[in-house]
Amino acid sequence: MRGVAGLALALLLGGCGGSGGEAAPAAPAEAFAAGGPPPLIPQPLRVEPAQGRFVLTAGTRVVAAPGDAAARDAAARFVELVRESTGATLPLGDAATAGSIVFATDPQAGTAAEGYVLDVGDAGVRVAAGDAAGLFYGGVSLWQLLGAAETLPVAVPALRIADAPRFRWRGFMLDSARHLQSVEQIKRLLEQMARHKLNTFHWHLTDDQGWRLEIRRYPKLTEVGAWRVPAGKAGVGADGQPLRYGGFYTQAQAREIVEYARRLHITVVPEIEMPGHAQAAIAAYPELGASGRAPPVSPDWGVHTWLYGVDDPTFAFLENVLTEVMEIFPGTYLHIGGDEADKYQWRNAPQVQARRRALGLKDDMALQSWFIKRIERFLVAHDRRLVGWDEILEGGLPPEATVMSWRGMQGAVDAARQGHDVVLSPSDVTYINRMQSLAADEPPGHDSPIPLEKIYAFEPVPPELDAAQARHVLGTQANLWTEHVRTGSRVEHMAFPRLSALAEVAWSPREARDWNGFLHRLAPQMRRFQRAGIRAADSAFAARIEARPQGAQAQVTLSSQSGLGQLRYTTDGSAPTARSPLYTQPLAVALPATVTANSFLDGQPLAAPRALRVDALALRTRLAEQLAPCGKSDFVLRLEDDEPLAGERAVVPVNIGAPCWTWPAAALDGIAVLRVQALDLPYNFQFGGDSMGAAPPTDTAPVRLEVRGEGCDGPLLGSAGIAAQAGAVKRIDVALPAIAGSHDLCLRFSGSHRRVLWAIDSAQLLTRQEAR
Repeated sequence: MRGVAGLALALLLGGCGGSGGEAAPAAPAEAFAAGGPPPLIPQPLRVEPAQGRFVLTAGTRVVAAPGDAAARDAAARFVELVRESTGATLPLGDAATAGSIVFATDPQAGTAAEGYVLDVGDAGVRVAAGDAAGLFYGGVSLWQLLGAAETLPVAVPALRIADAPRFRWRGFMLDSARHLQSVEQIKRLLEQMARHKLNTFHWHLTDDQGWRLEIRRYPKLTEVGAWRVPAGKAGVGADGQPLRYGGFYTQAQAREIVEYARRLHITVVPEIEMPGHAQAAIAAYPELGASGRAPPVSPDWGVHTWLYGVDDPTFAFLENVLTEVMEIFPGTYLHIGGDEADKYQWRNAPQVQARRRALGLKDDMALQSWFIKRIERFLVAHDRRLVGWDEILEGGLPPEATVMSWRGMQGAVDAARQGHDVVLSPSDVTYINRMQSLAADEPPGHDSPIPLEKIYAFEPVPPELDAAQARHVLGTQANLWTEHVRTGSRVEHMAFPRLSALAEVAWSPREARDWNGFLHRLAPQMRRFQRAGIRAADSAFAARIEARPQGAQAQVTLSSQSGLGQLRYTTDGSAPTARSPLYTQPLAVALPATVTANSFLDGQPLAAPRALRVDALALRTRLAEQLAPCGKSDFVLRLEDDEPLAGERAVVPVNIGAPCWTWPAAALDGIAVLRVQALDLPYNFQFGGDSMGAAPPTDTAPVRLEVRGEGCDGPLLGSAGIAAQAGAVKRIDVALPAIAGSHDLCLRFSGSHRRVLWAIDSAQLLTRQEAR
């Protein structure tokens, strides 16, 4: 079984920081020391180089004036950051001396909200701002100027930075409804958000698969709604009984997170979904639903049909819930979802339709608008602002609502033209639950990869807006939905460094953004992630190795997603170093060999090394990622197996619409058997009302793997049943007739994929001798 590799940059620590004794302070980065851009993410508004340098030593005093609480907090945070990076604890005081670092609240600093001025010179450093957030961000920038140095002293070139954010909403959304993260994991994420000058944590707390926040007036929301039985084998315990999965945050824990975020100058925006994505709540209190029936808390992903009813008792419930939520979360904004509210149950509920007619509403879209407006009136009466996904535009927008545009940019354009504030979060750019590449070492994720560069190129202000309308753009955020992101390490892998790119989009002037410069500044940031224990993805820098037959040898091609640095390699299985051979053109490799490669910048590795075994059999092996889905499909997800309950699980791309694969130009000379390693997964997907009308599969015939030639409509070359086997991965051998030359193969399982969703882990073409 293949594992998920590369979740941590395990080899980056050694030799990646600055060094030097007291007599030879390290420069934070060669380019910076030579007058290049400082190693800051996000890029500042203005940087003015100056003459000289400041040497930070273990004895450098960090000062905040007595009575200046904001400066004292920012100074203490800076000291913590330096201790994390270098192990040195700088002395903190209130009296400046020559060579001190001074933090000061200064209403005359001339900065916008959250802005700061940072002056570095021979005689010392001064961080000044008009507010506490600006002082904190100034301290973060000063820390980043140390680059990736691991020891003191460090020499920082003299400069002046005058900085302020472009947008006031710079956000990250975390879905805790599908998979729960611990309080400590969320604190780690908040720390990294603050270091990127992100200031809004959108916390998705309720959905069809779980209700995650304690509501004291309605205890069943967590007693029942916080727990589900996962689909497939993951929902069956060792004793054969259903295995519950879930959990929730107590109000005390939620308050702890809110306070922790506040100290980092981050506002928490809770999301309580309505009228859809409500199955967990209705499972707890069936009388709230449009149908009156009690569903289970859903183990499925996708669009569900369970909607809240529209009667007064249901609104009393929602208002009572929101009252408790507002007591926990003091911020201005409260997100109510409003998305993917499939009207199947409303349409088929006589009492809902009677209420709609009594209200004089023409259709269910208008009924949803009435629903959202009623909730908005309640929130406005409590001095709160409603935020909703762009579906709240349908049927008419509530007067003071803020629209979060996820289905592209058009929702933001429409709302801004109507005079409403908007936050841009289009799913094709900012949904970081999507894969970062198509490589086999990526963890589970949604379809359509979103690489780092695509996020960095994003412009949040739609070009259709004029200057007045563009002022309604509050900012942007990245969203991490966790249907397929089960663990804390995977959350970090999906979030970083893509949040680094989003942070620069949200903070820096558009004209200051530079992709190549960002990559060079990201290199020390990746090492800062590593030292903080953050398991950031190295997908943008990892070496990708491809091999194909070339006579008695193999031609090996190396590449990387970003192209940053130099690719170096070995062919003896050893890890490459900065002195290993430089890759300049495809390699002719004698068989057998193990090719190992990595990217290097300034002599330091940018990623964990990747390796590929190249021999005759490997050249006739295809991982699932190297097979193409049959036809055109938008439903290729990267899914994790549902077994074993504990330990590593296989992860493979699966076309959930039609689990069928093609192997183009398969060389069949001398081949007798196609051997497939396969997984059986649960089909746990819903597609709204369409799912409700679909008949469940009734076929009970044994499943067979069919292999056809020259496309999926071509002749059947062979098939094989799937014998019962121990272990998660099943081996299937399909005998093939003697065929000369290269041919396109189609691999497809018989039966309904909605009964058992079969997936291919790998496929091999074997000679008769190899198959024995």
